[in-house]
Amino acid sequence: MILRLLATFALLVVPTAGCDDDTTSVSEETTFEVSIENTSMLYDFSASGVFNTPVGAGAPAPILPGDAYEFSFSAAPGSKLSFATMFVHSNDFFYAPDAGGIELFDMSGAPVTGDVTSQIMLWDGGSEVNQEPGLGVDQAPRQSGPNTGAADPDNTVRIAPDDFNNLPAVDQVLQVTLSVAGQTDFTARIENVSTATTLMTSDGGMLSVPLAPGVWVVHGDDAPLFTVGQADYGDGLEALAEDGDPSSLGAALAAATGLTVPLSPGVWAVHTADAVLFTAGQADHGDGLEALAEDGDPSGLAAALAGQSGVVSSGAFTTPDGASMAGVILPGQSYSFTVTATPGAKLSLATMFVQSNDLFYAPDEEGIALFSMGGSPVSGDVTSQFMLWDAGTEVNQEPGIGLDQAPRQSAPDSGAEENGTVRLVNDGYTYPSVSDVIRVTVTPTM
Repeated sequence: MILRLLATFALLVVPTAGCDDDTTSVSEETTFEVSIENTSMLYDFSASGVFNTPVGAGAPAPILPGDAYEFSFSAAPGSKLSFATMFVHSNDFFYAPDAGGIELFDMSGAPVTGDVTSQIMLWDGGSEVNQEPGLGVDQAPRQSGPNTGAADPDNTVRIAPDDFNNLPAVDQVLQVTLSVAGQTDFTARIENVSTATTLMTSDGGMLSVPLAPGVWVVHGDDAPLFTVGQADYGDGLEALAEDGDPSSLGAALAAATGLTVPLSPGVWAVHTADAVLFTAGQADHGDGLEALAEDGDPSGLAAALAGQSGVVSSGAFTTPDGASMAGVILPGQSYSFTVTATPGAKLSLATMFVQSNDLFYAPDEEGIALFSMGGSPVSGDVTSQFMLWDAGTEVNQEPGIGLDQAPRQSAPDSGAEENGTVRLVNDGYTYPSVSDVIRVTVTPTM
């Protein structure tokens, strides 16, 4: 997933040409270095969770014949789904897709729907010696306590062996279906289709096959839950496969789940007038903010600022520190540039929140004062003066999922027109706090 993000984000923006960091030479000038750091996290998974409560029930429980678990999630093209649920009459067997997961979109980009049971297999977790399914004294329904069985001498995750010649076919135990609302909102349903005679035991007994609470995860790279032929990762699959307890594995997945937020090349301006980039509550000035906020392209706005009244100097930052080419900055990377200013001057800059339709980080329309009231140059972290703005040019979609957002759109400016105003984002979606994504520092150098 991370490698795919790196490759995708590297292609998002159009390098800016012809924008020089010109400054005005006057008395009492101070040169400042400005640094824009991406302080967000690089996540492995876009969504994950635990399913533990049967449809229509009021509390967590296994599912018996006729019962089902359901869970819903959003996913973007290129995403896959994995899940795991315990075969309860076993020592450490669980149902799951193969390590690559279930593709959620077909080759044409259409969401996959319908019955996907054929992609599910019964796996051996490799943590406990197998006993006859349905009879073993160290299996969850009969054991004296969790994790009571002997360690498996083969500790690798593998297809469950039918050592006792009584394992039912997968589709005799469960049915897995996918449905979708729109293009990106999925619901998965895991239904127990076993009957009272599905599992036959050597003593002549007949049993249904309960399924235990489990975990699910939306991912890009393979093997989020296990690697075939290798030992369990140690994140909680053992507790799920032996005892039907998904809590530890769910917590491990949650810690690696979130929205990775690149920041785009942007523009800066040293100015004495207000509202050089935008005016809050009014439509975009039409000078290029739309292209920056929607597509991470600062070239038009940088060119417009160069001739704008009240702008002392301006330019674009396009190349990450230490890089040789223009591009976005991912977590841990930064942009930097220098400006020269005199008392009374202010600094504005804008950079795109790339996982959006038209959101950008910037201070308010007045900008950041570069000098104190007494004329001393400002120094230090000025992130508290930055906000996440909505340019009002394109209808917002779920961050990191929307098909008209830069990493996923078919072409620049492809989303639905909003014809709105520039304002602080307030669209009902959840966004990280500003300081969790960006840090801006201003340092006088001479």
